[in-house]
Amino acid sequence: MENRKIECPVCGRIFHKGQGIKIAVSGQELIFHSKSCAIKFFKSLVLYLDQKNLEDAARMVIKEFEDRLNEVKEKRKKKLETL
Repeated sequence: MENRKIECPVCGRIFHKGQGIKIAVSGQELIFHSKSCAIKFFKSLVLYLDQKNLEDAARMVIKEFEDRLNEVKEKRKKKLETL
């Protein structure tokens, strides 16, 4: 078994393969030491995005989460009605 070590691109900490937060972005696999490192990375990334594209993406993500929450609420409602 290979004991590969990885360096976090944000904090520089060395950690073992299988640990950390793994995210695929634009064809690259990024592996962060922790969720706080991933959040720091994405906060910086957002600053480089075009404002109009960012606004459109934010609207789409908000709608996606609202739709998911509405589905969950509807399922709960149906379960309660069947009891």
